[in-house]
Amino acid sequence: MKLNANAAGLVVMACAGLATLVGAPALLDLADLFNVTVYIIMSILALSLALVWGYGGIICFGQAAFFGLGGYCYALAAINLGDSTIPIILAIVLPAAFAALLGYFLFFARLSDVYLGVITLVVTLILFNLIGSTAGPEYKLGTAYLGGYNGIPAIPPINLPGDASRFLDIYGLFYLSTGILLIVYFGLRALLHSHFGRVVVSVRENELRAELLGYDVRLYKLAVFTLGAAIAGLAGCLYAVWGAYIGPNVFSLSMTAQILMWVIVGGLGTLIGPIVGCFLLQILVTEVGTQQTLNTYLVLGAILLLFVSLVPRGILPVLGDILQNVRDRVGRRSPDPS
Repeated sequence: MKLNANAAGLVVMACAGLATLVGAPALLDLADLFNVTVYIIMSILALSLALVWGYGGIICFGQAAFFGLGGYCYALAAINLGDSTIPIILAIVLPAAFAALLGYFLFFARLSDVYLGVITLVVTLILFNLIGSTAGPEYKLGTAYLGGYNGIPAIPPINLPGDASRFLDIYGLFYLSTGILLIVYFGLRALLHSHFGRVVVSVRENELRAELLGYDVRLYKLAVFTLGAAIAGLAGCLYAVWGAYIGPNVFSLSMTAQILMWVIVGGLGTLIGPIVGCFLLQILVTEVGTQQTLNTYLVLGAILLLFVSLVPRGILPVLGDILQNVRDRVGRRSPDPS
């Protein structure tokens, strides 16, 4: 019995997730597990743009803004409340609400993709400069100081609901992050194979035709944009917990560029591709950062130019085509059983 591409992808992701959950804590030391955890968190962020751009067809440079809002929201709320349950909810709801408000004006004004990309980038850079200008003691929310470019340190970890004394260590955060990544991935797979998902893809392929069929493309775009922001906010919350710190660099242009690169390198229009691209580039950035010979951003820029010029579809689609060609050749050479 042959598996189709969709079923094969589900099997691969399920096996990879199970292997990671079981093998990583047993095989990696604490420092490596710490790094793998942030790769997993960033993969959740990559999935948010994979949905918005890859399937929704919305060129968005604002995922870093939603990511940072989620991280800052969790940090400020957790410091003031002393419990992580409500801050986690706020870290998802606030970026989603902000995206819904922003998206309403963008989509219902029927702005072109270019203007939409520029506006989301400008919003991200405004937040970067705004948060960076909050270094004074007067910039605080309750007992939590924003800290300007110094950021917010000593962010409380995630604890069991109602019991702040029982909180997650690095192993607990690893299991939680991996579980959330799998839930987001399979949840998006299910969503994209539903009627809603098929309409979203049809809007991406031909917006005018979808509108002539009676669908309000603005509402579908707004829904995808808002959902992507909620996922990015959740990733920002986990990132703030991972390092016990959040700073304005999460809104920076370099962060925005890296998120785009994860999707481009892994494969636009796929869900596994951005996860693969995120892991590969994060590992590369970590390795390049340990030496003084090469500049990290120069290496990333060269990779971006290489993929845009030679492999514009990304790693996963190209590998899929190669495997399909090999399978077709093997099928033609095999004897006819009849």
